[in-house]
Amino acid sequence: MPTPQPWSQRFETALHPAIARFNASIGFDMELIEFDLTGSQAHATMLAECGIISPAEGEALVAGLEEIRREYREGMFQPGLDAEDVHFAVERRLTEIVGDAGKKLHTARSRNDQVATDLRLYLRDRIQQLQNDLRTWQRTLLALAESHVETPIPGYTHRQRAQPVSLAHHLLAYVEMAQRDWERLADVHKRLNWCPLGAGALAGTTFPIDRHRTAALLGFAGPTANSLDSVSDRDFVVEFLAAASLIAVHLSRLADEVIFWCAEEARFVKLSDRVSTGSSIMPQKKNPDVPELVRGKTGRVFGHLVALLTTIKGLPLAYNKDFQEDKEAVFDAVATVRACLEAMTILMAEGLEFQTERLAQAVAADFANATDVADYLAAKGVPFREGYNVVGKMVKTALAEGVLLKDLPLARWQEFHPAFAADIYEAIAPLQVVKARNSYGGTGFEQVRTQLRRWGEQLT
Repeated sequence: MPTPQPWSQRFETALHPAIARFNASIGFDMELIEFDLTGSQAHATMLAECGIISPAEGEALVAGLEEIRREYREGMFQPGLDAEDVHFAVERRLTEIVGDAGKKLHTARSRNDQVATDLRLYLRDRIQQLQNDLRTWQRTLLALAESHVETPIPGYTHRQRAQPVSLAHHLLAYVEMAQRDWERLADVHKRLNWCPLGAGALAGTTFPIDRHRTAALLGFAGPTANSLDSVSDRDFVVEFLAAASLIAVHLSRLADEVIFWCAEEARFVKLSDRVSTGSSIMPQKKNPDVPELVRGKTGRVFGHLVALLTTIKGLPLAYNKDFQEDKEAVFDAVATVRACLEAMTILMAEGLEFQTERLAQAVAADFANATDVADYLAAKGVPFREGYNVVGKMVKTALAEGVLLKDLPLARWQEFHPAFAADIYEAIAPLQVVKARNSYGGTGFEQVRTQLRRWGEQLT
């Protein structure tokens, strides 16, 4: 005979086996068990303190829940499909351990407020883990940047060579992105850190519970204020998935750059064997699998965000079974983003070697110093737009002749404008071009070292 469900006395026949499988969430919501146990212990403690159950019953429930935690951690608690979900699985096992007192645990709560609490506890924990991962990622980029302050790399706009920059400056751009990611997670934490437990199915409860006490026991800022909103709010999950999507965006952007950097056309970096694979038929190949997978998995995280927004956009108050779809999305997003952060951290820490000679050649073999020529004329009193047009003509001429600006003799420079003097060659040398951009936040070496010091202090 099938195990009775907590709602089974209302029904005359059991669920169709296929519908039971379709309906059950036990296959994935065991991810919440530790948080479900913690929430239930706080609920039991509050019930006893409020006199709704006896102190002895409260102690027995807390101890029994801790026993289930031990069993789970040791691999002894593995409920099957008949449990339906993690909440019923825990309640059923608890009753086996402590007897009829276990049947009192669900007093003054519903699975609706219970799962909403579990999910907030889960995300609160995972946000902290992700923030730690982001700090490790930032420190990895910072260490790499400290080794490459005066290493030039071509800077691009529109995928076209634009101006040379310090490689350290380029890497620090991603440290800045990761900081915003860290802060966004902190904002999500702030808004999710309110306790729905005790809101009941949708309307609260008739029992004289103390929701402030439960919230305090669980480390929340306080209880949620509206019972309908308490059980139907998934804004915090959407916000988390949006923040996770932006983390993935930032990782994917750098991943795409690494893919380009290691291509034969660029040869800015070499990949180590520890982070790349070969081709099954082309023995010369070394493939950038890590950044390609990171770039590909980004769409997966986006998909979870869009899916959840689509799921909840038309749901009436209060709880609906549709909400069961939020868990797999958030569980997978957490796992995917953490895996991508770990992989990219390994890649940048030990998986690639910047080819400094090749980078020096690259920044010396284009017209990325053209703006500096216009700036040179402006510093001599020539209106910038006039100087800009002069340099445009010079670039056109140099391209037609197959030479670079640095290759033009001084007499040719002065044919274009008499303000040019011998110091023009120093002004357009690649390292000088980078060094000269010393405005706050710029790529000048002095500015980059200032930012490195700032980040060193912040990430200590």
